[in-house]
Amino acid sequence: MARKFFVGGNWKCNGTAEEVKKIVNTLNEAQVPSQDVVEVVVSPPYVFLPLTKSILRPDFHVAAQNCWVKKGGAYTGEVSAEMLVNLDIPWVILGHSERRALLNESNEFVGDKVAYALAQGLKVIACVGETLEQREAGSTMDVVAAQTKAIADRVSNWSNVVIAYEPVWAIGTGKVASPAQAQEVHDELRKWLAKNVSADVAATTRIIYGGSVNGGNCKELGGQADVDGFLVGGASLKPEFIDIIKAAEVKKSA
Repeated sequence: MARKFFVGGNWKCNGTAEEVKKIVNTLNEAQVPSQDVVEVVVSPPYVFLPLTKSILRPDFHVAAQNCWVKKGGAYTGEVSAEMLVNLDIPWVILGHSERRALLNESNEFVGDKVAYALAQGLKVIACVGETLEQREAGSTMDVVAAQTKAIADRVSNWSNVVIAYEPVWAIGTGKVASPAQAQEVHDELRKWLAKNVSADVAATTRIIYGGSVNGGNCKELGGQADVDGFLVGGASLKPEFIDIIKAAEVKKSA
C-alpha cells in the first residue's frame, strides 16, 4: 500500500486571532490535491486551536504542538491529551527539537508522551533529529535511532504515528538537508524500523522531513523515495505553504 503524502504546518508560537483567520482563509481558498493524494494538518498554538478548527476547511485537520505526559491534574500550565480529545483535536506534535533543547525533554519523556497520547486516541507526529555537532561527529543515525527506540519501546501499534525527521541544524536556519541527505536518513530510519519493529511498520509508517522546507525545494525533497511529506515551520504561515502541499503530486506522477 502506498504511503499517503503528509504535510504538516507547525505555526509554533506565532499569531493573533486576526492573523489566524487570515492564514486559514488563504488555506480555505486554495486549490490543492484531494484527500486521497495528500493529508494536511496545521498546528496553531493551543489558544487558537478551537478558532482554527471552527473555520478550517473540512479536508484539513488540526494538531496541537504538545501535550502532557499523563492524565491531567495538578500540572499548572499543561494541557492533557484528554483535553485535546474533548475538543476533537485529532493530532499532536511530540518531541519537537525546540522542546527537547529548550525544555530538556528526554528521549524517554518523549516516548512516554507518545505512548500516552496514542492510548487516549490521538494521532502523533513524533519528531526526531540530530544537531550539527552530532552530524559532524558522524553520529546522526545513532541519535535518531535512540530517539526512535524510546518510542518503539513503548508503542506496539504504529498506525497512528508519523515520524518527522528534522535535522536540528536545518530548522529555521535556511540550511536545508540536501535531498540526498534527507533520503539517506529516511532510508536508514526505515531499515531500523524493519529490523527493530517489523517490516510492515517500516513499509507503512510515514517518515516526513522538516527543516527549512519551502516552495522552492519541496518538489525535489518530496520526490525522494523515502520522504513521505513534510513538517513545515516558517513557510506554513505564508501562502507558499500551498505550493508545498501541491508537492504531493510528485508522488502521484512517480
